[in-house]
Amino acid sequence: MVAGVSAFGIIESRPAPAQLTAPPAPTPGGLRPRPAPGGRRPAAVPAPRITDPTRFGRIDESGTVWLRTPEGDVVVGNWAAGTVAEGLAFFGRKYDDILVEVDLAAYRLREGRGRLEQARAAVEHAQAALVAPQFIGDVMQLRDACAEVERLMADHRAEREAARVRQREEALRRREELVAEAESLQGSTAWKSTGERYAAILEEWKTAAHVDRATEQQLWRRFSAARAQFDRRRRQHFAQMDVQRKEAVAAKEALIAEATTLSSSTDWAGTSRAFRQLMDRWKSAGHAGRAEEERLWARFREAQDAFFRARDAANAERDGEMKANLELKQALATEAEALLPVTDLASAKRAMRSLQDRWDAVGPVPRADRERVEGRLKRVEDALRAADQQRWGSANPEVRARAEETAAKFRAALDRAQDDVDSARERGDYVALAKAEQTLESTRALLEAAEGTLSDLA
Repeated sequence: MVAGVSAFGIIESRPAPAQLTAPPAPTPGGLRPRPAPGGRRPAAVPAPRITDPTRFGRIDESGTVWLRTPEGDVVVGNWAAGTVAEGLAFFGRKYDDILVEVDLAAYRLREGRGRLEQARAAVEHAQAALVAPQFIGDVMQLRDACAEVERLMADHRAEREAARVRQREEALRRREELVAEAESLQGSTAWKSTGERYAAILEEWKTAAHVDRATEQQLWRRFSAARAQFDRRRRQHFAQMDVQRKEAVAAKEALIAEATTLSSSTDWAGTSRAFRQLMDRWKSAGHAGRAEEERLWARFREAQDAFFRARDAANAERDGEMKANLELKQALATEAEALLPVTDLASAKRAMRSLQDRWDAVGPVPRADRERVEGRLKRVEDALRAADQQRWGSANPEVRARAEETAAKFRAALDRAQDDVDSARERGDYVALAKAEQTLESTRALLEAAEGTLSDLA
């Protein structure tokens, strides 16, 4: 800078000669270009429309620069660096810079890319320039531009506030949903899955958007109370289960002790009944827990198996002896059935008494065969008894009626026996077929005897 005297006699600082070059040519609207970030000005930002700076200000003979405002002319500076036209252009560019900054802030806000802090800074800068102007330009246009930015900032703040309200409402809705779900679960007995769900709700609660402190604390108290209620019930449940397990363990230990005592018994029938009763008591004693239950059951089963192995061994030995008895009694039954039909009642009765004595001397047969083999002997005994009654009651009509009834029953029994034979043969059940054929033969013999008796009564 160098000191000098202007054409108007005003001493002021002015740029060095190298600085007194002509300013850049203004744009058609009276503005010099102002690059935007990145080197390009947004096309949507309108260029200032000052075509004649003299409309908005002047420089008098003393070099004083005046700005025309709706309130009157105000001094904005001094000019002594060149011609009046250059001075007007210089102060006009200062106006352009301010207006472009405000218009750019408005454009960015409309595009949704502006930041309120930047827009507020641009407006405050422009408003400060309006309070103490150092430019020449359309004051009303700059005021309107500031008002537009303030309106856009207000809209932006309103939108942000509306978005915050929506976010708070959504956050409140979601937290209320979580609390409602937590309260709905507090009576659940699905302990594992419900406990896991409470943990998931808690994690979501931690990351959910916040609402106002008072509301969030009130919702948290409800959630915490519901979870505490569920946890309390769960602890009570498992504490009760623990007591029940201990009681079940004690009861089953006592049953194992009884089973161990019984395991060496040789009272096969009575001890078998006792073990069945022990099993019923075991089932009603409760559950002792998986691991403990398996250990206790193995001990109980060991005692039980020891008894039944001994019983099975004894039964196998006894059955071996009884099989010989069975063969003897089957032979005696065959010998008895040979007495039918009765032709000599007295001789048949003597033979039957001898057979019965030998039968009693043989001893027991296996339980599975007892009814079948004894039934064969009994049918012969019944036939002899019927023949005897026929003999002394041949002249009695009632006796004949009973004989006819007996014969009718044997005929029906013979039909049933034949049906059993046919059914067993169709099924291919050869064990049942053998038994059914024996029954058929025995029944046929009895029927022949009954019919012979009836014939004798004729």
